[in-house]
Amino acid sequence: MSEQRPKPVDIKLHQQSRVLEIAFDDGQRFELPCEYLRVLSPSAEVRGHGPGQEVLQLGKENVNIVNIEQVGHYAVRLVFDDGHDSGLYSWDLLHDLGRNKDEYFAKYLADLAAAGHKRKSGDDHSAAAGGTEIKI
Repeated sequence: MSEQRPKPVDIKLHQQSRVLEIAFDDGQRFELPCEYLRVLSPSAEVRGHGPGQEVLQLGKENVNIVNIEQVGHYAVRLVFDDGHDSGLYSWDLLHDLGRNKDEYFAKYLADLAAAGHKRKSGDDHSAAAGGTEIKI
């Protein structure tokens, strides 16, 4: 018997606060800042082509998502206003990014500090009322 993987039931982009809000059919709901999604993109540009080839993303504090394209029944492609549009965000990846947001974002901030980059202050990235709703 295969394990049932969570699937999104609602995806809403809050462009003003730069947050992607995702509700899954397992009852979990996550608010993922656009910066977070951009710097952890599953693309080769960010992750490289193998272990140890990751590229630290700098200056993405104010990046926003300008379009969300559903890819089949398993993923979305996020188009960012800095031109980045490669990498497919599968439902499994989005759920993982939501569940582990604090840990993954803390590692990103530590990597920035280790590289000597000072992150510009951004908003608190909390979803505001309204937004662009994407139905899956």
